[in-house]
Amino acid sequence: MRAIEAITTPGETAALCQSVGVSRASLYRRRRPVPPAPATRPRAPSPRALDATERQAVLDVLHSERFVDQSPAEVHATLLEEETYLCAPRTMYRVLAAAHEVGERRAQARHPAYTKPELVATRPNQVWSWDITKLKGPIPYLYYSLYVILDLFSRYAVGWMVALHENAHLADRLIAATCLKQGIAPHQLTIHADRGAPMRSTLVALLFSDLGIDASHSRPRVSNDNPFSESQFRTLKYRPEFPGRFGSLAHARAVSRDLFAWYNDAHHHSGLSYLTPAAVHYGRAATVLAVRHRTRLAAYAAHPERFVLGPPRPEMLPTAVWINQPPQPTREDAPGATPVTPDDPQHGVIRRSPPITDDRSITLVSSVDHYSKC
Repeated sequence: MRAIEAITTPGETAALCQSVGVSRASLYRRRRPVPPAPATRPRAPSPRALDATERQAVLDVLHSERFVDQSPAEVHATLLEEETYLCAPRTMYRVLAAAHEVGERRAQARHPAYTKPELVATRPNQVWSWDITKLKGPIPYLYYSLYVILDLFSRYAVGWMVALHENAHLADRLIAATCLKQGIAPHQLTIHADRGAPMRSTLVALLFSDLGIDASHSRPRVSNDNPFSESQFRTLKYRPEFPGRFGSLAHARAVSRDLFAWYNDAHHHSGLSYLTPAAVHYGRAATVLAVRHRTRLAAYAAHPERFVLGPPRPEMLPTAVWINQPPQPTREDAPGATPVTPDDPQHGVIRRSPPITDDRSITLVSSVDHYSKC
């Protein structure tokens, strides 16, 4: 740059700037730097402005018992009729604003600070998440409502229902029937949902009070406060057998019955070490993981050279499932996870319950199907 500044011929300056990749404008700005802007001085008050005494006189008039509940325009008109002029109505507003006495008198919508929901489930039937999604009907603008209650820990759909519309009475009956089927005791369960009308209805709130259930709601306009229900809806709607439109309400129920049978009993969930939700929900996860581990050990004994990382380790099942708060690491080798084996009585990760047949889940659905005809 110094060598270029020594050149005075315009043609040579342009050639040298192009050879070193420097813009001529940068060179010229360096030769003639822009002087700093002068410091701004405080603006002098307008000669038309009211002085402190006059401003206080305006405030005293507006604070008087006679004008305390009237607008500045009304006060200004009244004073003019009495041959008194203090200032313009807009100046009265400025004086009131400077005294922090201007506010909205109408009832305005207020947005309180909603608490961020933080829920944790360490076993099945401890936290449920429920939501409603729309299913396209046979014609445009006709939709069916699919209610789904999902267990947070096992991702098991403990109850579902297809109805013609969203209704608090239908949601109340579905939740009550699902709690009865799952044997929910008072003060055992927390149910999380968004802020839809059925979720915040008085009928559902009274049901929660009667059954001893704690309610939790998402924050308004926050998309990730109910992620498990939204993810489950996406899994169902991306299945090949999920149609673009349902021909009737009976068709929607029949397809949903097959989809939930697949989701609960055949779908290997990636968040559950690829176990099925039914296996985790009803205490069969430890046995399944033990069988998998024995199979891997047998394969390792036959061909150890194919296992470059050494002997296979037992698969891990998360000990806790959170909403809006990640679990704290418990082990250096597997943060937030503990191996589950059937011979380890210390881990209360899986509640051991008698296994059920496929008919039980179908019975739950059929027991609430007739409510959707209300």
